[in-house]
Amino acid sequence: MMHENKKKRILIFSLTYHPYVGGAEVAIKEITDRVNPKEYAFDMVTLRFDEKLPKVERIGNITVHRLGFTTNAPKISDRRIPVTAKFAKILFPFTSFSKAVSLHRKHAYDMTWAMIANYAGFGALLFKYAYPKVPYFLELQDGNTLEQVKSRQPILRLIWPFYKQIYLKADFIKVISSFIEKLARGVGFKGPVEVIPNAVDVAKFYAAVPIETLVELKARFGKKMGDIFLFTASRLVLSRGVEDVIRALSFLPPNVKLLIAGAGDAQHQLEKIAKDSGVGERVFFAGHISHSRLPVYYKISDIFVRASIVEGFGNAFVEAFASGIPVVATPVGGIPDFLFDPDRNPNKPATGLFCQPRNPESIARAVERYISDPALSAEVVQNARALAEEKYDWNTIARDMKEKIFAPLTEV
Repeated sequence: MMHENKKKRILIFSLTYHPYVGGAEVAIKEITDRVNPKEYAFDMVTLRFDEKLPKVERIGNITVHRLGFTTNAPKISDRRIPVTAKFAKILFPFTSFSKAVSLHRKHAYDMTWAMIANYAGFGALLFKYAYPKVPYFLELQDGNTLEQVKSRQPILRLIWPFYKQIYLKADFIKVISSFIEKLARGVGFKGPVEVIPNAVDVAKFYAAVPIETLVELKARFGKKMGDIFLFTASRLVLSRGVEDVIRALSFLPPNVKLLIAGAGDAQHQLEKIAKDSGVGERVFFAGHISHSRLPVYYKISDIFVRASIVEGFGNAFVEAFASGIPVVATPVGGIPDFLFDPDRNPNKPATGLFCQPRNPESIARAVERYISDPALSAEVVQNARALAEEKYDWNTIARDMKEKIFAPLTEV
């Protein structure tokens, strides 16, 4: 164990990392970037999806060690990865464990941090078996129920007793919503659980964007005076309900259009749904947009809509809060933790409107309510931005992570 006057060292297990990012990967970087590097040092073991990426790289405050077979420029965003990379993914629990042991002999880690109970979680579990005295911290961000996880990966039914140990051997679990806390308890975890949500760089998403940049992007998608752009940012899979938002356009005036940022296996299917619904010319697929470019897309849009079927938290909703556009969402997973509908939550300041899952007409009604009631839209925007600043700013979350997790678990 390290002396008190030395910085604490934390080893992170994460299946993916920059430049391939979702909410979990963004959370790791935003948190570690805000932790004093004189107090904590971070290493990470992750999968090397692209042969062009270095095997070892410093990203922010993390030294990233990439492992596994390499391939050339895979399409990670839509999960169509080559066979070699899939094989490397299956082996990741063992390769990450082996690398972790080597790094531990050099650095003597004070704690491990597993991002999600997946292949990375298995690697962290093996490390816990080998070094039981090193605290093991598990972070959960996936909003799928246990049955949904089993159906998505049938092999888990065969190894369920072992898979459960990813949860049960943890010294501490952090979840990003109260919904996921219930999932962790459902596995049988009896230890401490802390709900610390994901967040947003409020200043970045609230900041003004140069007029010429907005004009250029509006021109790219043909946005004219009087057009109302719905916006959704999501991996294009059917669990995000993008198809329902597309179908909702047929219940809305022709000046209401949909801008979709994201890539995924379902894109061709979604394009067909748009065409078959008679709204093909009103739907714009922007493709994968880097996280640094997203604020501009929010700024040219009028209403953010995501009709999720499954949602652990949903960073994009809070990004919309910070950007200043009203939100339509479904009351699933962790969303009710922060989105308060004036009808469903009359005693709380309204921060958005709910629609029903798998119900395009319900989505359309919520959109029409914003359009017909500018005062409601303004109220929602004001309340939502205030909530983002108060509870969902990365500076606040990083402080909570340090005080509630890093400091207690790395104490001598």
